[in-house]
Amino acid sequence: MFGMQASGCSHNDSIISVSAPEFEKDIRSDSVQLLDVRTPQEFAEGHIGGALNINVQSNDFSEVAQRELSKDSTVLVYCRSGRRSMDAAEILTRLGYKVVNLSGGILEWQQDGLPIE
Repeated sequence: MFGMQASGCSHNDSIISVSAPEFEKDIRSDSVQLLDVRTPQEFAEGHIGGALNINVQSNDFSEVAQRELSKDSTVLVYCRSGRRSMDAAEILTRLGYKVVNLSGGILEWQQDGLPIE
């Protein structure tokens, strides 16, 4: 189901990073949770439909994530360019979540002509 390619800049082998088209395919599978880890202001300016917004730079990121996200399904995570979402992915993986990261962030998503709200 999820493309298992390892990215060269990945810090953590258990985090899968995928391209925007692959990420979009993953979103359409049933049991996934979509997480935008940018600031609330960035989120308000446009986000992928259905995404939950938890700012990875806020002090309570781990607490909020554990309250809002289920460990029973994969978390698809993205930010603006892929850096913050990789940080978030590492935190979530340590907390016991299965994570897929959008390697190029919402910038790549939009470059590929995929929709935002």
